[in-house]
Amino acid sequence: LTEITHSVETTAAIVPFLPGHFEVFDLKLNGKVQSIQFEQFHCCSREPAHALYDTAEGLSSGVDKETVKRNIRSLFENAVRKRLMAHRRIGCLLSGGLDSSLVAAMLLKLSKEEKLPYSIQTFSIGSEDSPDVIAAEKVAAHIGSEHHKVEFTAEEGIKAVEDVIFHLETYDITTIRASVGMYLVSKYIREKTDSVVIFSGEGSDELTQGYLYFHKAPSAKAGAEDSVRLLKELYLFDVLRADRTTAAHGLELRVPFLDHRFTAYYLSLPEEMRTPKDGVEKHLLRDSFKGQNLIPDEILWRRKEAFSDGVMSEKKSWYTCLQEHLDSVVNDDQMEKAEKTFPHIPPKTKEAYYYRQVFEKFYPGQAKWLSHYWMPRWISATDPSARTLSFYKPDKDQ
Repeated sequence: LTEITHSVETTAAIVPFLPGHFEVFDLKLNGKVQSIQFEQFHCCSREPAHALYDTAEGLSSGVDKETVKRNIRSLFENAVRKRLMAHRRIGCLLSGGLDSSLVAAMLLKLSKEEKLPYSIQTFSIGSEDSPDVIAAEKVAAHIGSEHHKVEFTAEEGIKAVEDVIFHLETYDITTIRASVGMYLVSKYIREKTDSVVIFSGEGSDELTQGYLYFHKAPSAKAGAEDSVRLLKELYLFDVLRADRTTAAHGLELRVPFLDHRFTAYYLSLPEEMRTPKDGVEKHLLRDSFKGQNLIPDEILWRRKEAFSDGVMSEKKSWYTCLQEHLDSVVNDDQMEKAEKTFPHIPPKTKEAYYYRQVFEKFYPGQAKWLSHYWMPRWISATDPSARTLSFYKPDKDQ
């Protein structure tokens, strides 16, 4: 689209089409097009109109803990079940974290009930001693999936960065870091298997306050508001990553945690219920599946590990490998002039500078597609990685 030049007097303005909106155009006989209506039809906190026709059994009203937990299980199962409609083979990304593990486990359970004619393949990616890969293998063994472990080295990851930025159309730091693993695992799925419809755990962190910085929310209300903000910005960050990295390899992604009924219900719950409890984020979601034997207990209570961190070893994060490499690619002179070179949200690190440079090569003058970098809130963070937060502790230190 950015290269459209013919029959347009001025440069075409390319902007994202906002999620949850529709637009009506008047196509005139002279070939001109006029927008006559643009409005929102859905937002994450509103129950969708199609809820009336949904097959999920009636939810119980009331906000006592047991009722809520039962409703969460029922809506989540329904969200996975309705996404089983497919003409192509279904697979599932499995990082070994809570969200993808719940999706994979529910998918396996329902695929047996629906008698799908093939086994469900699950896919994890990481270096040999990555905490994610080890956790994913435990889950796969528990649920009985046909598991594929994709290994990648820091060198392969670094080599893929340019392609990843081209497909993402962004220069956001954490999005690019996390996208490399997802891009490479999607490439593997496309080349080595016949799975095409891919389930994934995206959206859960935003919905259920899964990021570690939620522990520092000044109040339950502030946490709830930030949850909605993150969901509204998904198209700039995590869903952008998940959608583009899979689509780059012709795969179709499905994300049950972002089911409209599920998000609307979860966001309607009392703010206090949705906050981290006893030092554990996503407490309500974890508690809802306690005693269900869907996934191993140690995974059910495993703490959040950012995708860009968990794919490499405890000793050295993937983002550290990236930073070290990019330090030698961008020089100090370029950094000094960064504010002049890139006046719109100027890069503060060599890593960010490099991403911006590559982005400008592919999409010159389109920096405004990104309004701000993804960053943790309520703490003085200079890097989006959870591993840089003062209160981060790897699993083994807890």
